Amino acid sequence: MKEILDFQKNEITEYHVYRKLSKRTNKKNAEILLAIAEDEKSHYEKLKNITGKDVKPSYIRMFWYSLLSVLFGLTFTLKLMENNEKKAERAYERLEKEYPEVVHILKDEEKHEEELLNMLDEERLNYVSSMVLGLNDALVELTGALAGLTFAFQNTKIVGLSGLITGIAAAFSMAASEYLSQRSEEGSGESKPLKAAIYTGIAYIVTVAVLVAPYLILKNPFLSLVLTLTGAVLIVLLFTFFVSVVKEKDFAKYFLEMFLLSFGVAGFSFLVGILARKIFGIEI
Repeated sequence: MKEILDFQKNEITEYHVYRKLSKRTNKKNAEILLAIAEDEKSHYEKLKNITGKDVKPSYIRMFWYSLLSVLFGLTFTLKLMENNEKKAERAYERLEKEYPEVVHILKDEEKHEEELLNMLDEERLNYVSSMVLGLNDALVELTGALAGLTFAFQNTKIVGLSGLITGIAAAFSMAASEYLSQRSEEGSGESKPLKAAIYTGIAYIVTVAVLVAPYLILKNPFLSLVLTLTGAVLIVLLFTFFVSVVKEKDFAKYFLEMFLLSFGVAGFSFLVGILARKIFGIEI
C-alpha cells in the first residue's frame, strides 16, 4: 500500500508539472502535454480508489523540474520524467496480479513515452553538435595549453592572461569556422549557420571562463591547475549527462571518451611544458 501511495503522489505531481511545462512551449507541444497531464490525473484517481486517500503533490519535485526546464530546456526535463515513467512501468507490472487496475495505467504510460518522443522538437537540440564542437575543442585545446604553460612559466597571471587571450581568439575563430561549415551545408539540415556559430562560440567562451578563472584569482600555479582540471571534469560530466539524456546515449561511454580525449592532450602538454622549460631554460 505504501508503494501505491508513492505512485499516487508521483502521478499528481507529474500532473501539475506537465501543466506548468505546457505554458513554456509551442501550441502543438502544449496540447500534448495537457492531454498527458489529464491522463496523469486520471491515474491518480484510479489509484485513489485503491488507497482511499488523498495525496498532495511533491512541491519540491515540481520546483525541481521547473528549474531544470529553465536551465536545460524542455526536452531535457521531459526525458528525465520519461525515465521516471519507465521505472513506474516496471513497478506497476509487479503489482498487476494483485491490482489489475494498474494494467490500464501501464498502457497509458507506454502511450506517453511515444507521444513525448514524437513531440520533442526543441530548437536548441538542432545545435547540440555545434555546442559539442565548441565545448570539446575548448577543453582539448585550452586544458592542454594551460597545463603546458603552467609548467613552462609557473606564473598564474601570465598563464591566465595567455589562456584568456588564446581562448577568446580561438572562440571567435571556431565560431567563424562553424558558420562557414554550416553555410556550405545549408539546406541539408535544420540548423542555421549564424545560430550554429553563436552556439559554438558561447560554448567555447563559457568553457574558457571556467578553465582560466583559477589562474586569475589564485597565486599558486599548480593549485590553479588542479582547479582548472577539476572544472574541466565537471564541464565534461555536466554536458555529457545533458547529451546522454536528450540524445539517449550511453552516459558512461560518452563521458569516458570525452574525458580521455581532453585529459590525454593535457597530459601530453604537461610533458611538453616540462621539456620546454628545461631545454630553453625559461625562468619567470
